[in-house]
Amino acid sequence: MSETRTTADFYFDPLCPWAWMTSRWMLEVEKVRPVDVRWKVMSLAVLNEDRLADLPAEYREMMETQAWGPVRVVIAAQQLHGDEVVGRLYTALGTRFHNQGEGPTREAIEAALSDVGLPAGLADYADKDTYDAELRASHKEGIEKVGQDVGTPVIAVPGADGAEVAFFGPVVTPTPRGEAAARLWDGTLLVASTPGFFEIKRTRTASPSFE
Repeated sequence: MSETRTTADFYFDPLCPWAWMTSRWMLEVEKVRPVDVRWKVMSLAVLNEDRLADLPAEYREMMETQAWGPVRVVIAAQQLHGDEVVGRLYTALGTRFHNQGEGPTREAIEAALSDVGLPAGLADYADKDTYDAELRASHKEGIEKVGQDVGTPVIAVPGADGAEVAFFGPVVTPTPRGEAAARLWDGTLLVASTPGFFEIKRTRTASPSFE
């Protein structure tokens, strides 16, 4: 494999457990391939806001009552404290939301902020639209790379010919480690960069396995 370092843009919503699984894989990829992850936000609330009526009731309620807060806090932290805090805050939020089962509560958000040395007052932005323009811009940047019929995460990397390669997923559980993580990365790039390739999928038979 080439040792030329590659930057991978990873667009996530901290609420999504499947994006969380993929993000832990990307941290593993950083250890076994010359890849640097640049963490960026997208929003399930923005993605679904024009199709709420078509969503199952339980998922619609989550979009309306839970989906805005966490991603607003992350974008506020990014705007006020810089890009370098995004990945660390995502890890803190995801660990509490998913691994520890605390869910996207105010208490979990404040604790995650404390975990990474950020002001607990940033949690106030969960209920504010102060940085919604920036949130929507980041979401648009990510989703326009792959289209409206996908969710989170979206990963974008420079292609071998200089053109950007972007894709949704991969959706995986449990998190591949070591050489397994490397093989999945290599294979994902291979299919994603194949001209005319669009999709490969099968039915999920397991829930996210948080380790």
